[in-house]
Order: sequence, then C-alpha cells, then structure tokens
Amino acid sequence: MTIVAKIPCTIVTGFLGAGKTTLVRHVIEHAKGRRLAILVNEFGDVGFDRSFLAACGVEGCTEESIVELPNGCICCTVADDFVPALETLLARDEPPEHILIETSGLALPKPLVQAFQWPAIRSRVTVDGVVAVVDGPAVATGAFADDPEASAAQRAADTSVDHDNPLEEVFEDQLLCADLVVLNKADLLDAASLAKVRAEVEAHLPRAVKLIETQNGAIDPRVLLGLGAAAEDDLANRPSHHGEGEDHDHDDFETVALPVRPAVTAGDLAARVEKAAETEGVLRIKGFVEVEGKPMRLVVQGVGRRVSHHFDRPWRAGEARDGRLVVIGLKGFDQGAVARALAG
Repeated sequence: MTIVAKIPCTIVTGFLGAGKTTLVRHVIEHAKGRRLAILVNEFGDVGFDRSFLAACGVEGCTEESIVELPNGCICCTVADDFVPALETLLARDEPPEHILIETSGLALPKPLVQAFQWPAIRSRVTVDGVVAVVDGPAVATGAFADDPEASAAQRAADTSVDHDNPLEEVFEDQLLCADLVVLNKADLLDAASLAKVRAEVEAHLPRAVKLIETQNGAIDPRVLLGLGAAAEDDLANRPSHHGEGEDHDHDDFETVALPVRPAVTAGDLAARVEKAAETEGVLRIKGFVEVEGKPMRLVVQGVGRRVSHHFDRPWRAGEARDGRLVVIGLKGFDQGAVARALAG
C-alpha cells in the first residue's frame, strides 16, 4: 500500500501590525522554486495583505497561489471558509508542496489547529508549525499589558468595571500556541529594551519555544518551514483563554474602510495618517493610495502611532486608483475623527 505524505502547513499568527505579511512575503521571495500556496485572512475588506503578497514579483508566485479569506477572523469561520479553501488547494492537479496560512491579527490560532483534526483533511495535511510574530516595540511600550495599579484603583472605585484586556488576551493566545516565536522589529529597540521584551514574551510561553530576533520579517525559510510539530496532535500543550467549543467573537474590535483622496506627496499622506493614528483606540491603519503624478502605488501602514510608506508597484492599466485605508480599532473608536484626519 502506498502511503502519501501529508502536505505540511505553517500557521503564521501575531497581533495587528506585527509583520506577518512582510515575513510571509520574505518566505515567498526566498522559496527557491518550492511550490507554495498561501491562505491569507484579514479583519477588514480592503484585501491589503493579498494584494501586497501578489505584488512580490517572484516567478511562480501567481495570483492563483494566494487565496484570500476575507470574512472576518479565520478562527471563527473554519467550517465555512477555511476547510473548503484548503480542500480546493488539495484538489489541484499540482497541489502545493507547502501551505502558508497567515491569520488575521485578531485570530486565535488554536481553533485553526483543531480544524486539522477534521476527517476531510486530517489524512492529507499536517500543521508543520505555528509561528507567532511579535511586534517588539509594541510589547516594549506595554500595548498588551494593563497597569496593575490603575486597574486596582478602578476596581476599588467601581467593582462592576470589566478589567479584561482584549489585546492581552489575543496576544497571549497567539504565544501559547506557538512552536516558534519571531521577535520582529528588533532593530527599533536598544539592548535593555530588547532584553526586557524577550523576558516578557518568554514569561507567557508555557513550554520551551525557540525565540528568534529579526527585522522586517527577514528569516531564512528553512528556519520556519520544516518544524515537524504536528501541532494538531499536540493540542493539550497549547492552552488558551477559550475552552474547546467555547464561542469566540471579536466584539471588542471593529473596522472601517475609508476612501482617501490622492496625496500631493507621500509625506503629505503620511502626516494625515499619523494624525488619524492619534485617535484614541486606533490600532492599525493600512491600504493603498495614489500620489499625484506618480505611476507607482503607495503602500501605507500604521501600527499604533508608527507610520511607514513605500511605493510597491506600478498601477496596472485600467486599475481603479481609488485610495482606501482600512482602520482597525477598539470598539467605539471615533471613526469620524479618523475620517476627518485622513481628509486633511
């Protein structure tokens, strides 16, 4: 009897803006002919991550190689979106040799790992590893931790106040499921801050997990692909804030896609985005915008109050140049204030 080897899948998780898409793109660019397929999931409807990956310009990285799952977080749409998409990839005449799955920044990875136990796919694929990408500067500024003294004061003043930190919960769940942690943007931290961040991340890990420091997601694909974790058979060692079968939603977060007029200069747009990012509760801003007189598409990314931009490729003939930015934030953030700031 011929035993067909399972196709390995790598799940790339990490909070909003950690650098998951940049890391996946780096893997694509250095795959050296390996036949990859990418499933990318976004919390928003601009399709930023798929378009950014498809613009890599690498031979063999075709539009068909990248499948977008846009309906919210993949951890909540396993049956409706993820499993059918995976089955479609497996049914190809030339199935991929390795599948990369980039989750939304708000997704919990464990429900996705559990899906690999489904009879329809269990015999055909395996979770080679869960890679958690961490935004080093965000951890250093305390983005995922409450101020214990402030929380205690609030609790004393009003016992009905809910002190759960939704950012910390998602961040922890992503680390608790990891087989490898990539501490990204390490170049933006000094030695003392980097050591502090490493210690904080390691304090969240329930078991021995390798931690690699990097910048711009530049990791040798051989480090990420081939972990051999078979994570679907190791769920007991991957604790979560949510028990099996427990409902998980994202009521603490919301997203909006806003039109943005063409920018006079890239700097002009960056200033508007920086102003928008100052709005209380805004976590992530990303999208594509036209710059007047420029043939190239401008990529804009904001994480917290850090904003970056670059031109990634020429606008295609007949391509709509309607600028749009997707903004993700805590529930109730002032969308009007964001829109006004982007309008300039």
